Amino acid sequence: MLVHFRLTTPAALTDRVTHVLLERAWVTNVTLEREASLQPKGDLVECDVAREKAGAILTELRGLGVDQQGGIVLSTPTGTPFRAAERLEASAPGHPDDAVIWEAVEAQAEAGAIPTVSFHVFLVLAVALAAIAVITDSSVLVVGAMVVGPEYSAVAAACAGFALARWDLVGRGLRLLLFAFVFAIVVITAVSYVGRVTGFISLEEITRPRPNTGFIWHPDQWSFVVALLAGAAGALALALSRTSAMVGVFISVTTVPAAGNLALGLAFWDGTEIRGSVAQLGINIVGMVIAGTVVLLVMRWCWPWVTAASERVFGRQSDLDD
Repeated sequence: MLVHFRLTTPAALTDRVTHVLLERAWVTNVTLEREASLQPKGDLVECDVAREKAGAILTELRGLGVDQQGGIVLSTPTGTPFRAAERLEASAPGHPDDAVIWEAVEAQAEAGAIPTVSFHVFLVLAVALAAIAVITDSSVLVVGAMVVGPEYSAVAAACAGFALARWDLVGRGLRLLLFAFVFAIVVITAVSYVGRVTGFISLEEITRPRPNTGFIWHPDQWSFVVALLAGAAGALALALSRTSAMVGVFISVTTVPAAGNLALGLAFWDGTEIRGSVAQLGINIVGMVIAGTVVLLVMRWCWPWVTAASERVFGRQSDLDD
């Protein structure tokens, strides 16, 4: 797997940039078009880099000032069906699927900490689905609410902030989590209170035995264990750009269901429901942040060594191709 670099460089930097690219064994398809860029004015340089070394090349380019004086755009080709690509990947230590581009992780974390309108709307809808799941005792709706909830992006932002020592990112991620959940809970509490006043929802529906959804406000030691595992899996998926694995994270933790149950508890002012829901919500968020941060810190410290060492166990890619 290769990463395509599209660089806009001022003329004064172009020769230094191309020298760096041409000297690296894990870079190929280096092309140069003089004065091809009109805004910003300069040259256009493109190349393909082994994913395992994309982060190292990016660091060198930023050291030259390309990010400040020009432009850097990364993309992943749909396919690279040529022999040189295979040799390129084999020349870089580790496997492309295990490669981490920390600049991309940081960019994803930054995006996840932005308090967009869509984030709040999705969370309100998710908490509403969770509240209905509680009323109807529907495990299917609980899963649906978990999938709709966008909260893990803010959790991931906080974890990345801790791992990268970006304290502003930590603050923005946690602040988004706090205010978004408060807003969603207030909205659904108000709607639920209207349902209570009009008789559309009764206290008995909230407090009756719920075999399919009672776990939402009954946290135990397994709630924390699941939160730790989900946070670890989510951080790993974030670092390796495995978006498909995120679905499993969404439906593993009960943050959104707990928020829906809390909203109903507040609408009917049931202390037991409120305390249990707050505990469940807090346990899940704290567990995910702790585990996600630890995983990203470990990957920052020793992931390159682990992936390089794996070749001694599983063999190099070139050996497998032969």
